[in-house]
Amino acid sequence: QVQLVESGGGSVQAGGSLRLSCTASGLTFDDYAMGWFRQAPGKEREGVSCISSRNGDFVRYADSVKGRFTISRDNAKNTLYLQMDSLKPEDTAMYYCAARQWSLCSLTNIDTYNFWGQGTQVTISS
Repeated sequence: QVQLVESGGGSVQAGGSLRLSCTASGLTFDDYAMGWFRQAPGKEREGVSCISSRNGDFVRYADSVKGRFTISRDNAKNTLYLQMDSLKPEDTAMYYCAARQWSLCSLTNIDTYNFWGQGTQVTISS
């Protein structure tokens, strides 16, 4: 049974930082491209950042988070990370990690992700 478990969310003031983690089990983590997505109330789920499988040498960021967020993966720990700095109120959302059994990742083809976590809430106050 595949499980993706997010952690690290919370409430911080604008300008602060958070580090999200997503620990995977029940799958060969190295074989999966991984992504972070978020959904704010009343809005569609959107891609935030993603990383290719294995070495993770291909990454992508949404324009809204470029220069502020950094994605990484530790295959030895089956864990995906998202370092979020210079947080803004508009970053407030539920954040989800997802896995797809492709080498490359995508921020837009959300339906191609096979597995999803339950999400972790991020709230940024001004």
